[in-house]
Amino acid sequence: MKLKSIVKIFLVALLVVACKEDVKDNVVTEFSFNVEQFADIKILRYQIPGWDDLTLKEQKLVYYLVEAGLAGRDIMWDQNYRHNLKIRTALENVYSNYSGDKTTDNWMAFETYLKRIWFSNGIHHHYSNDKLKPEFTKDYLNELMIATNTKLDGVAFNVMFNEEDAKKVNQAKGVDNVALSAVNFYGPNVTSDDVINFYKTKKSPDPERPLSYGLNSQLVKEDGVLKERVYKSGGLYGAAIDEIVKWLEKAQGVAENKEQGDAIALLIQYYKTGDLQTWDDYNVAWTAATAGNVDYINSFIEVYNDPLGYRGSYETIVQINDFDMSQKMAVLSENAQWFEDNSPLMEVHKKDSVVGVSYKVVTVAGEAGDASPSTPIGVNLPNANWIRKEIGSKSVSLGNITYAYSNAGSSGRLKEFVHDEEELKLEEEFGGLADKLHTALHEVVGHASGQLNPGVGETKETLKNYASTLEEGRADLVGLYYLYDSKLQELGLVGDWKKIGMAAYDGYIRNGLMTQLIRLNLGDDVEEAHMRNRQWVSAWAYEKGLEDNVIEKVTRDGKTYFNINDYDKLHALFGQLLRETQRIKSEGDYAAVEALVEGYGVKVDHAIHAEVLERNKQFTAAPYSGFVNPVLVPQTNDAGEITAIKVTQPKGYSEQMLYYSKMYNHLPNVN
Repeated sequence: MKLKSIVKIFLVALLVVACKEDVKDNVVTEFSFNVEQFADIKILRYQIPGWDDLTLKEQKLVYYLVEAGLAGRDIMWDQNYRHNLKIRTALENVYSNYSGDKTTDNWMAFETYLKRIWFSNGIHHHYSNDKLKPEFTKDYLNELMIATNTKLDGVAFNVMFNEEDAKKVNQAKGVDNVALSAVNFYGPNVTSDDVINFYKTKKSPDPERPLSYGLNSQLVKEDGVLKERVYKSGGLYGAAIDEIVKWLEKAQGVAENKEQGDAIALLIQYYKTGDLQTWDDYNVAWTAATAGNVDYINSFIEVYNDPLGYRGSYETIVQINDFDMSQKMAVLSENAQWFEDNSPLMEVHKKDSVVGVSYKVVTVAGEAGDASPSTPIGVNLPNANWIRKEIGSKSVSLGNITYAYSNAGSSGRLKEFVHDEEELKLEEEFGGLADKLHTALHEVVGHASGQLNPGVGETKETLKNYASTLEEGRADLVGLYYLYDSKLQELGLVGDWKKIGMAAYDGYIRNGLMTQLIRLNLGDDVEEAHMRNRQWVSAWAYEKGLEDNVIEKVTRDGKTYFNINDYDKLHALFGQLLRETQRIKSEGDYAAVEALVEGYGVKVDHAIHAEVLERNKQFTAAPYSGFVNPVLVPQTNDAGEITAIKVTQPKGYSEQMLYYSKMYNHLPNVN
């Protein structure tokens, strides 16, 4: 599961995870984190500090894993929408071959549209799920296609301009979420009832260790009969999967230790067979393989893009351990049982033994699929509840990604939306550290906490379309509850636990009730799972604290602010809501989660939304950021053996996207 943002010596150590200036042999080279900005997107770059400290064998392992990840890149494009690969191929051909006037408004609109599609891995916005709207006409695109001898069939051409398939993922209440979602996990004539009834018949060999049915397949209806098209070698996406396997086999050959090599072997077997028991076996082995400098995430993992939470999007992240920072933060995983024992959960919902929780700060070396260009800043896996309970989980914080975000420039929005100077000072002094600790607590303690009641099914079955937002909100609440706790200071993680907690609470409420609204068009509901959870947590706490004026809505000079008057009472409210969200998950209470999310997390106060958008107009920084990836370039001898691997930066965003399409184009346009 993803999270899409100490005392002074700790903070300094964290900041040097990636250095703003590259210092080597007394030569100082400025590094610019910014690449370009367009529409609502800012493109950044990141470094790989510590690369030269790796052995050649370790560098090879990283290189092979990065190549394996990129080999499956087009799977994500096809998963997102059935016409994406056709559209991308056509638009890239136009972009690469058009020799006409490139100074016109129409051309610039075309270029921006293509860049937005690259960023979202398809024609739907990466966050809102709305279809991207071109700011040029069909006639102009026809002119470009004729000029470049580009072909695109009628349906794929017209869908860019009409109202069909308007939402990649439709989470609205009271509609057929599967039928109205454009995501390519289901055939066009498959309904929500079809999906639910199909998986009701699936029985795991061991009910205590349920298989992740639906995770690695497309569900289609042929002659009225439902069938799964499994992602595997020889199956759906087989050509790309064979390329992934080729690079994974190379990676297995340079594994750092037996445990790591055995895990990679199981992943290869899973890709070859599509067998879900092998997937579980792999996750058990991968979770237990914690030694070494290099680790990775690879396969069909997160289910946010499935309106019913069954199917995993293709994703890879290759990472290098930052041992210094990981050692400093290991205190969280070492004390996971204390956090569980002292949480406000009902006793029956607490784990007697929190096992195998590992936490590392890592340096990202490459990303692909659902993790790129838009990347998480923290990840906790595996997602299966039974594996978390019996074996444990791995949590990582992407240190160099977080550092790149923080050094890419400030928009000035903070001063506009804070209530007063005291709140501003708290945020400037403690906000950055509070955010990092919230990420760590969310991933390490939050997702690892709690347990289901005996006999209660997986949350995708019981909570359905609300499962993802409930889980992310629950993990957020764990983090919020412990951010305002003296235990953090006792563990040596912070110098002033109360001010850290106050800054965290200020920032969360400010974002949940106001500033995240800059990402929505006026009149839109909140649909993305993380945005929903931030709103329902904040709105619930605001409403429940009205009688005691815990959070005060302040209007000054025509502007709205939310000011926390009582942090102790807000801490108690967060504890109450955490207890309730765990109860909902543990008991599989669909009615309660529907009431919580629909009542607090979906609808937006239109007056406040309009005000926020108006106040935000003065700022030019885009609300979304993502990354180009460093390029790993192998050097070889006359025998073709790799002798060194150099890290370079791509020339630009467009250049990298075109290069990826050329070099990792392993799927046909129709699958």
